[in-house]
Amino acid sequence: MNLTIKPTSVSGTVTAPPSKSYMQRAIALAVLSHNPTIISNLSDCNDCRAAIGVARNLGCAVEQTADELRIVPPANGLSGSHLHCGESGLALRMFTPVASLLGSRVELTGEGSLTQRPVGFMEDTLRQLGVDVQTNSGLLPIAVKGPMRGGKATVDGSVSSQFLTGLLIALPTLKNDTVLTVNNLTSRPYIDMTLQIMRDFGVFVENADYEQFTIKGGQQYANAKYRVEGDWSGAAAFIVAAAIAGTLKINGLNPQSAQADRAIIDVLRLTGTKFAFDADNCLIVNKNDNLQPFNFDATNCPDLFPVLAALAANCKGTSAIAGVHRLTHKESNRAEAIRRELGKLGVSVEFEGDKMIVSGGPISGGAASACNDHRMAMSLALCTLNASGAVTIEGTECVGKSYPNFFEDLESIVNKA
Repeated sequence: MNLTIKPTSVSGTVTAPPSKSYMQRAIALAVLSHNPTIISNLSDCNDCRAAIGVARNLGCAVEQTADELRIVPPANGLSGSHLHCGESGLALRMFTPVASLLGSRVELTGEGSLTQRPVGFMEDTLRQLGVDVQTNSGLLPIAVKGPMRGGKATVDGSVSSQFLTGLLIALPTLKNDTVLTVNNLTSRPYIDMTLQIMRDFGVFVENADYEQFTIKGGQQYANAKYRVEGDWSGAAAFIVAAAIAGTLKINGLNPQSAQADRAIIDVLRLTGTKFAFDADNCLIVNKNDNLQPFNFDATNCPDLFPVLAALAANCKGTSAIAGVHRLTHKESNRAEAIRRELGKLGVSVEFEGDKMIVSGGPISGGAASACNDHRMAMSLALCTLNASGAVTIEGTECVGKSYPNFFEDLESIVNKA
């Protein structure tokens, strides 16, 4: 679907969508729990739907209303032979260790860009833990046959933290203890999220500076009710929209969240944008007519890159965003997509080593593609706000991956002529 957006200012109030990262983790913990779990403040995005499908295919009874998701693990233990993860990298890498708990062969598959994202880096660690594993030359499908055992293993954390998340979630349910040594871990905040929600469900892991994790066996997940907090990733688009085009109140965010993309607040400070949380934890962001260029390392929050590029395009000078190497294996080759598609709107994006260099200046109207990447669609929508003319975004339906109502929420806060 193509959508044409005219330049405009924004004002009003918007509520952050539920965090798909927390919701998918909650589903995994509910699957491994010995008791029914009720999850509220639900995300209806494609990635969460995929995780719900995996729970069903593992034998869980799943009941869903508009407000709540109830997951009841099977009384006789998990079972299943095929788990389809949609286009969710987190679901795939998190549920692979969960599937490895089973004593039978389980094949995990995906679709779209996920079929080209690497899974081979999981093989060696799983084999160290006693799992028989096969991949398609490092790509999907991946087949595992457990049961996984405890002990010692080494994890390559340079590609993604999502596999480590899956191991941390699955291993406490074993009888034996496990010690994981992790090399070159990226996206530490995402591991903080994992450890936090595990604690919420009554399971604890010893963390030695993110280099070694000691996991006691024989633990049980138990949390009858869990409410998903608001998503800083989705909210970041509206935070930037306010900084460049108006004043917004954004509800539903946890100011102390462990989410990596809470770092958008740090970038606001660098640009000189005024913001504050009110007594109800509503984030208020005011337009800055003199946005200062910024230097920011997004290695640990790569999902911010597209909206940061849109923010930088509105700054009065040249900004540098480090961590480009984290963008290759996303829904698109995200670095190249940002350079190419923002370039169609007159925004200069170049690369210097691991840094993305964005020059602020006039943004023109025209047409650009979302590249089947939900975060690219949001970035392009932000670029329209101060453009010299209307912008047509091609393929906007891709926002369904994380934030199906993004364009409806955007429409609700734009000022009509």
